[in-house]
Amino acid sequence: MNPSPLTFPTAPDRRTLLGLALGAGAALATGLPLTAQAGLPGGVAERSAQVNGVRLHYRIGGRGSAVLLLHGYAQTGHMWLPLMRELMQRHTVIVPDLRGAGGSEKALAGYDKKTMAQDVHALVQSLGHERAIVVGHDIGLMVAYAYAAQFPQATERVVLMDAFLPGIGAWKDVWLLRDLWHFHFHGEVPLALVAGRERIYFEHFWNDFAADPKHSVPEADRRVYAKAYAQPGGMRAGFEYFKSFEQDASDFAALSNTKLTMPVLVLTGEKASGSFLIEQAKLVATDVRGQIVPGAGHWLMEEAPQTVMPAITAFVD
Repeated sequence: MNPSPLTFPTAPDRRTLLGLALGAGAALATGLPLTAQAGLPGGVAERSAQVNGVRLHYRIGGRGSAVLLLHGYAQTGHMWLPLMRELMQRHTVIVPDLRGAGGSEKALAGYDKKTMAQDVHALVQSLGHERAIVVGHDIGLMVAYAYAAQFPQATERVVLMDAFLPGIGAWKDVWLLRDLWHFHFHGEVPLALVAGRERIYFEHFWNDFAADPKHSVPEADRRVYAKAYAQPGGMRAGFEYFKSFEQDASDFAALSNTKLTMPVLVLTGEKASGSFLIEQAKLVATDVRGQIVPGAGHWLMEEAPQTVMPAITAFVD
């Protein structure tokens, strides 16, 4: 029997719930200066653009149809570099730091996912691409859904990776879980508590949301991300992604009245989102294919690149 989209298919263990938690928090990328983003593939340029009232930093490389890669919380566009190397052989790959993340502007407002989707849609359009394939992980998947729902004619395909969709199905079963306290951890006191302790805070995500903390986000990348978030306004912007979930829920509930018709691929970790996100996607789209990555936690690109990268590449191509 297929699990109900309104409940967890089985009683989730603590690590499963934590994986879902991170998914919800995926949107803040690094706040590093552009020169700190080391290891760029050959042929990739770093640029910035003023779009939709915000300055976005982005990476771009390759030639052909556009593929837009959207990062999640506790990371930046830096996370996509391995996949970028693969895809840019056949596509123009666009990798922004989301509003408030990485090298992008730490705006005071606009962290609802509809607005963030409008940001990156305006970026893609400004680069001369009318249509794009959109891939999102964690907070990035929420932005990817909002992109496809608002601009269906401009969206060829969508990939949603390990988190959840606010406002869809039994989303509050995740949002209100005790172990997912970070969804509600925002405001002046939380900001004061994490100031100068950003790395300690993020270790919780990188370790507890992985199937195996020793095979999670690499040390070198952890340093990049922790330094990025420690920039002025970085942690505040990240907390705004969570603070906006109630608005996102209202927006997504309305958007879901019109189903997505383009192909949608959902990739989740067996030890993280499991089938929950796949069943949510079936409530908002008509052409959904789901793949649970065996033995993986939330950090799919880092924990299971040998499975995840070929799956995305095949779907995109």
